[in-house]
Amino acid sequence: MTIALGSDHGGFALKEHIKTYLDSRGIAWKDFGCNSTESCDYPDFGAAAAKAVASGECEKGIVVCTTGIGISITANKIKGIRCALCRDVLSAQLTRQHNNANMLALAGGFTGPFEADHIVAAFLDTQFEGGRHERRVNKIMALEN
Repeated sequence: MTIALGSDHGGFALKEHIKTYLDSRGIAWKDFGCNSTESCDYPDFGAAAAKAVASGECEKGIVVCTTGIGISITANKIKGIRCALCRDVLSAQLTRQHNNANMLALAGGFTGPFEADHIVAAFLDTQFEGGRHERRVNKIMALEN
């Protein structure tokens, strides 16, 4: 599995921490930027990571900006993406179980590294339940057409 990563300057530090966490679990990642805390625009990097997930280049994605809101909105503009902003473990589990989310957005200004590790683990380790949720996800995805 390869994880697409993207952030703006406000999410840069947490994205760098997530790289270390993924390395500790032996999970490959590809960083689509940004590369510093210099001011930049989250749509550039959120879209690049989302396109990598949508194309199949990466299996899942994690994007980070200060609030997680702008970068999640950006990722969700890419056809095939279901990006969920999660600020706790339960939300990360449920978005995988019920929504089959393929991208996770985090709030670099509000989520600490320890908490992020647990949210990322829940996101990566939780499987989609299918069943009645499959029908709902299909309805969501049909809206793109």
